[in-house]
Amino acid sequence: MKEIRKKSSGRKEAVAVVPSQVRVSVGEVALDVGADFRELILTGGLALAEALFREELQRVCGPRYGRKGEAFASRWGHQRGEVVLGGRKVQLDHPRARRQGKEVVLPAYAQLQNEDPLDERALEQMLIGVSTRRYRRSLEPVIPSLNEFATSKSAVSRRFVAKTTAQLEAALAAPLDGIEWAGLMIDGIEFHEQVVVVVLGIDITGKKHVLSFRQGSTENGTLCRELLSSIVARGVPPDRSILVAIDGGKGLRKAVNEVFGDFAVVQRCQVHKKRNVLDQLPDELRAQVRAAMNQAYAAPSYETALRLAQNQVRVLAKEHPGAADSLREGLHETLAVKKLGLTGALAKTLETTNPIENVNSGIRRVAGRVKRCRGGGMALRWVATGALEHATKFRRLKGHKDMHKLVDALRARDAAMKNANVRKTG
Repeated sequence: MKEIRKKSSGRKEAVAVVPSQVRVSVGEVALDVGADFRELILTGGLALAEALFREELQRVCGPRYGRKGEAFASRWGHQRGEVVLGGRKVQLDHPRARRQGKEVVLPAYAQLQNEDPLDERALEQMLIGVSTRRYRRSLEPVIPSLNEFATSKSAVSRRFVAKTTAQLEAALAAPLDGIEWAGLMIDGIEFHEQVVVVVLGIDITGKKHVLSFRQGSTENGTLCRELLSSIVARGVPPDRSILVAIDGGKGLRKAVNEVFGDFAVVQRCQVHKKRNVLDQLPDELRAQVRAAMNQAYAAPSYETALRLAQNQVRVLAKEHPGAADSLREGLHETLAVKKLGLTGALAKTLETTNPIENVNSGIRRVAGRVKRCRGGGMALRWVATGALEHATKFRRLKGHKDMHKLVDALRARDAAMKNANVRKTG
């Protein structure tokens, strides 16, 4: 339909005009295009579903009132059922069929009943900060004639728990033997008076992978040993040199030694070490000691860094023995990356646990809205959910182009250890 209008120049112009009311047919259902567009889409979608039901019923049962062979099922009336629609369930009539006394499920209806999209929607809404109480408000409204449910606080919570539990179980069972590993970073994060230990893996290309979780503390040697043993069982080799960055927890350090032995190149986090030393000094000395430690950690070689750090230990020993002991403890392990000969951006990245601290920040962004924690299981699920969500945004390590230097240093170390063992046994 066209309307003829006159332009100011006197020329005529044809303008298309959309009628306010148009009737279209979808299957056997007539739709009014002039109705609310959302209602039109929903009604049309349901009409298409009903058309699919009729087509499948025809295929399963044959033509109505026609002669049927044994291969055909029999029509068995209609029944009101439940299907998933836009983050909720709604009631929808569907035809039934039977063959030899057994129900024949129509594929289209079975697909519409699949609750996976419902679980995914609940998880996504929680991740972006929608509370279970406000879940229903976050959904697009449906037409009044549809009886909607499964949007209550308890229903959404059950789906979220089920989805995150399955996600956690899958993450803890994923095989790790198909990847060559260069490093591990291990740290704990507090969640409502619970502590969850997270393991971050680094492959030989500099990619980061969230490997495992365990509810407990890095000071708990048994827990840390079980955690590391679990990733070994899944494929991380315990008989090849690997860089392990930790914050200095005694239980964790002991567990690393028990699981990886001499193959572990332990790097104590320099940020944590500076914090521990400075906490034992008066305010007026902290800037000076911090500068001295930064100078040592920035030294171009292991030998120079060790000499500068030992000089600082001697300076502190007389007036501040506690700070001196803290700096002396694990000193060589704070310089492990330098001893491997690494420099530049990659060395700076690996000398701290900053990459896994970044994961912890991502966990806090996701889980920080939780007001109450009902035990270790809930803490474990939320931390794992936050970590796995953050992992979707992972980038390679800073300085990843030099990862081959780390790999070469680790393999050279393996060769030296093998030669040393041959000489001993020989």
